[in-house]
Amino acid sequence: MVDAEALLLPATAGARLRTQGPESGAARRSRISRGTLLVHADLHNHTLLSDGVGAPEAAFPAMRDAGLDVAALTDHAIRGAAIEGTGAGGTPWIGLDRAGWRRTGELADAYDRPGKFTAIRGFEWSHPQLGHVNAWFTDDFTDVATHGAMGELYAWLTRVGRRNGVPAAAGLAGFNHPGREDGRFADFRYLAAAAEQMVSLEMFNRTDDYLFQGVAAGATSPLVACLDAGWRTGLLGVSDEHSANWGLQPGTGRTGLWVAEHSRAGVAEALRARRFFATRVAGLRVDATAGGVRMGSVLRHRQGAVHFVLDLDRGPSWMGRALQVQVLRPGTPVPVVADIIEVRCGDLARFTVPMSIEEGTWTVLRVADPDTRGPTHGPPNHPANNYAVAYASPWFLQP
Repeated sequence: MVDAEALLLPATAGARLRTQGPESGAARRSRISRGTLLVHADLHNHTLLSDGVGAPEAAFPAMRDAGLDVAALTDHAIRGAAIEGTGAGGTPWIGLDRAGWRRTGELADAYDRPGKFTAIRGFEWSHPQLGHVNAWFTDDFTDVATHGAMGELYAWLTRVGRRNGVPAAAGLAGFNHPGREDGRFADFRYLAAAAEQMVSLEMFNRTDDYLFQGVAAGATSPLVACLDAGWRTGLLGVSDEHSANWGLQPGTGRTGLWVAEHSRAGVAEALRARRFFATRVAGLRVDATAGGVRMGSVLRHRQGAVHFVLDLDRGPSWMGRALQVQVLRPGTPVPVVADIIEVRCGDLARFTVPMSIEEGTWTVLRVADPDTRGPTHGPPNHPANNYAVAYASPWFLQP
């Protein structure tokens, strides 16, 4: 954790790491970038305010004590006469009502400690066909009875996320467990007005890797569908925790955020910059540049070689561990693996990959265990059928 007096993070500032079991994981400073600090986050969690079983009062301290630096409560916002259940305020909801929303905000404020632990109130817009969307940093929440189509949700988000017509820190959102629901966010239909606020796509949800979700049934990879539609989302890992074991389930998704300030404002800025990575390994550090720019950024490139630098570490127990970096590029219905680079954890990896914008406008680095088969399989013999350790957020190619 960062001490409170080290809230602002110049390149030379120090940082401490809360111990997470027998090993604390990798150091929090990148070896290839300056001015930011790695914080470990889980931005998707539930309590008994919706369909979780744990008391909301216990959630933030549990995640803090489990070693997370950043945590969000995102209970479901679902309303309808056909849905049985009663929310915390006695209204016919299953999920958040006004009382639950206020209570989540009170708890986040009570446990938020800038420089030490960032607690965030959010909610999950939950449509049974179109899909689920998490929203963070909003002053209000909405539900599928009030805004029941993707366009309506985007319109609401752009209103609450802007003040006096200027984009604000509020109103950030992301696509949850993409492809689980058949509507796939209206096939990821793109709306330019919401592009800057739709910041994330979940690649790890609980213990699942969503790269090939739905492909066996004839669908396109959610990663391909989302990015080809025009969305510039970073890649998120979340636990989507519904038990009372927040932060403690092994192998569940989490996110590494590179923040310039360990605070709500710093988290929001890192999300807007797509400066984060998805993983399901506690204590992992991933930073990467392509053509000299960090993951999540626009890469000015038309044709030729792109030079990548990857900082990958997890501390002493993973030092020297053999891993694989797969360079994902657009393809139908699944991404093409343009190159595979064998790396060892703890080393600074440098490699060059030929790339043309004519073959697609994005690229993603997938870090995998080459010797372990993944739980969700793509086409036979696809190189990414092994077990994913992490995804770096994409680079978005522009001439």
